[in-house]
Amino acid sequence: MQLHNFFNSSTSYRVRIALALKGVPFDYVPVNIRTGEHRDAKYVNQLNPSAAVPALIDGDFSLGQSLAIIDWLDARFPEPRLIPADRDLRARVLELSYLIACDIHPVNNLRVLRYLETELNVTAEQKSAWYRHWIAEGMAGVERLLGKYGTGLWCFGDAPTLADCCLVPQMANALRMGCDLDTYPLSLAVYRRASTHHAFAAAAPALQPDCATP
Repeated sequence: MQLHNFFNSSTSYRVRIALALKGVPFDYVPVNIRTGEHRDAKYVNQLNPSAAVPALIDGDFSLGQSLAIIDWLDARFPEPRLIPADRDLRARVLELSYLIACDIHPVNNLRVLRYLETELNVTAEQKSAWYRHWIAEGMAGVERLLGKYGTGLWCFGDAPTLADCCLVPQMANALRMGCDLDTYPLSLAVYRRASTHHAFAAAAPALQPDCATP
């Protein structure tokens, strides 16, 4: 099994966490999204038509989109489950995961930030303000969900789920971008707990082989 990914990509980070939680070995194949390797014709045509990372390759099967990959991993390697079988808990986990993956991440990823700079000619200060605004909007919602429905040591219960796989990378990137997250204590508690968990630690950007990529 191969994972084509980039060390600092939060979507790649999500899948690395899921693989580590399930104890599934994989070959790490770096794709430098800063230099546009994800748009290379061979990569797009053969591995990921979305021209994005990550891409999971298992024999003749290839799959992009991190949430689809993690759902597939849950079906292929059922334990530990990351998307709960219980109807209501499943919906709650997906609610928070989608808030991060669909509301926060798309407006703050690399291609959007680059477009702001290169096509709209925003200043560095304006770009940072954009990033902070959408983090604040989204994380406020995450915090409210955790405050109303969160239970246990992790987002929803005493074991990590897809929600934690999505939350931790988003928090890491927000901190890297200089966002103040102190107003989200429930989210920070999950993030800090993850920093001491072997699977989350193994998936961290700093430990990936392409970490020094310019």
